[in-house]
Amino acid sequence: MRTGSAPPDRTRPIRNAAPVTAAALAVKTILLGLTAGIAIWAAFPLIDAEAWVGLGLLAATTAGLFYLYLNRRHIPLKYLVPGTLFLLAFQVLPVLYTASTSFTNLGDGHRGSKDDAIVAIQTASVKRVPGTTEYALSVATTGDPATAPLVFLVTDPQTGKVSAGDSGGLRQLDPGDVTVAPGGKVTAADGYTILNFGQASTRSQEITDLIVPTPGGALRSSGLSRAYEGKAVRAYDAGCDCVRDADSGRTWTADASAGAFVAADGERLAQGWKVNVGFGNFTRIVTDENISGPFLRTLVWNVAFAVGSTGGTFVLGLLCALALHSPRMRGTNLYRILLILPYAMPSFAMLLVWRDMFNTDFGLVNNLFGLNVDWFGQDWSARAAVIMVQLWLGYPYMFLVATGALQAIPRELTEATSVDGASPWQSFRRITLPLLLVALSPLLISSFAFNFNNFNAIYLTTDGGPFPADNPSVGATDLLITYTYRLAFGGQGGQYGFAAAVSVFIFALVAVISAVSFRRTRKQEEVYS
Repeated sequence: MRTGSAPPDRTRPIRNAAPVTAAALAVKTILLGLTAGIAIWAAFPLIDAEAWVGLGLLAATTAGLFYLYLNRRHIPLKYLVPGTLFLLAFQVLPVLYTASTSFTNLGDGHRGSKDDAIVAIQTASVKRVPGTTEYALSVATTGDPATAPLVFLVTDPQTGKVSAGDSGGLRQLDPGDVTVAPGGKVTAADGYTILNFGQASTRSQEITDLIVPTPGGALRSSGLSRAYEGKAVRAYDAGCDCVRDADSGRTWTADASAGAFVAADGERLAQGWKVNVGFGNFTRIVTDENISGPFLRTLVWNVAFAVGSTGGTFVLGLLCALALHSPRMRGTNLYRILLILPYAMPSFAMLLVWRDMFNTDFGLVNNLFGLNVDWFGQDWSARAAVIMVQLWLGYPYMFLVATGALQAIPRELTEATSVDGASPWQSFRRITLPLLLVALSPLLISSFAFNFNNFNAIYLTTDGGPFPADNPSVGATDLLITYTYRLAFGGQGGQYGFAAAVSVFIFALVAVISAVSFRRTRKQEEVYS
C-alpha cells in the first residue's frame, strides 16, 4: 500500500479522448451553421419590432450553443440542451403565451393598438366626394398573382408621379423603375407583378375591399382601372378622445377598459384595440348567463364522454384480451390480427365513414337493423353515436396493452388461487385485475386526458351538433375543445382571449384530475409491490 503519494486528481479532463472523425466534424459544422442561419433569420423581425429583450435572449442562446458544442467539455449538457430547448419552444412558451392571451380581449377587431384602430375606423368610413381627382390604377402583387397581397399602382394625373399603395399607406416609386403607358396606366414596375384583366377579375372583391390610407383620407378603387381619394366621414378628436361622424354628428368615446369606442347608448364601433382585461374572461364564464349554463352542460358531457370512452374501451379491450389469453383458445394470432384492424386504419378517415354509416336515410346502421333513428338530430342519439364510434376506434389499443400486461402476470398466482378454492371470478377480481390496474393506470390516465380533448372524434363526426335554435355556438356533443375552437375561429368572429381562458381552464382541470389519479396510482403500487 502506497502512503506517500497524493491521490489522483479526478477533476482533470480526460486527455486521451477519442479523435473527432471527419463525418462528425461535418455534421457539427452543418448543424451549427443551421443554428446561426436560424438565429440571423429570427433576429430581423425582432429588430423591426424593437424587441430588444427577445433579441438579447436570442443572441445569448446562440452564443451559449456555440460555446457548448465547440469545446469538448460538458458532455451531458450536449445531450440535454437540445431536448430542453425544444421543450421550451414547443411546450412551455405556447402555454405561457396562451395564459397571457387569456387576460386580454384579443380577437377580431381587437388585434392592434389604439392608433391602428383609429386609422382603420377613419379609412373604413371613406366616401367619394364630388369633384375628387381620379387616378389611373394598375393592380399588382409582389408574389403569386392569385394569393399574394394586393398593391395599387396609381399615377397622379397632375404630376405624373407613380406611387404604390397598400394597407400601410402610399410610397412614391422611382420613375426609372416603372413603365407608364399613355393615359397614366402602369404597365410594368420593378419588384411587382401586374395583374391582367382575368387575374384582377377573380380577385375583384379583394380589390374593392382594399383601402390605402392617405393624409387626406384614403384611396379606393373604382373598378379595375381607376381609383379615387375619398374623405373620411368619421374622424378622431384628440380633445375628447372620441370619434365623430360628420354626417350624423354621432360620437363614440374611447373606453380604455373595453378597448373600444363606445357611444352613449352602449353601441361599440367594430374596430377596437387590444387591452388587458384581467380576470374578465374567466369571470365571464361564471357570471354571463348566456355562457355559464351551456358551458356547465358542455363540461358535464365532456367529463362523461372522456370517462365513457376510456372506461368503455378498457372494458371491451380487456374482455377481448382475457378471451384470447385462455389456454383453451385456438387461432389466437388470427383473432388478434382481426381485432387490431381498427387501430391500423387512419382515425380521421374512419370517423368520416362512421358519420355516413349513421346517416338517417341511407346509413348502414339504420338499414342493417331496420331502424329509423335520426342519430345526429337528437341530443341522446348523437351522444350515443359518438360513444359507439369511440368504442370501435379505441378498444384495439386497450386490447394490445391489456394483452401485454396479462402475459406479464405469472400464471402461478392464478393457479395458486384455484388450488385454494377460489372461483375464476374471485381470482380475477382479487389478483388479476389489481395487478392489471397497477400496470395500466398511467395509460388509462393518459387515455382520459386524450379523450377529454378529442377534437377529431367530435368535429369529424357531428361537428358538435345538434345545436339548439337559441344558441348555435354550443352543440349537444360539443366538448370544451371544440367549443374553444368555435370561439376562436367560428363564423361569428374570433374571440381569442376568451378562447384562451377556456383553454387554460381545460389545462387546469385535466392537470388536477391527472395529478389526483397518479397519486392514487402510486398508493396502489405501494400496496401490490
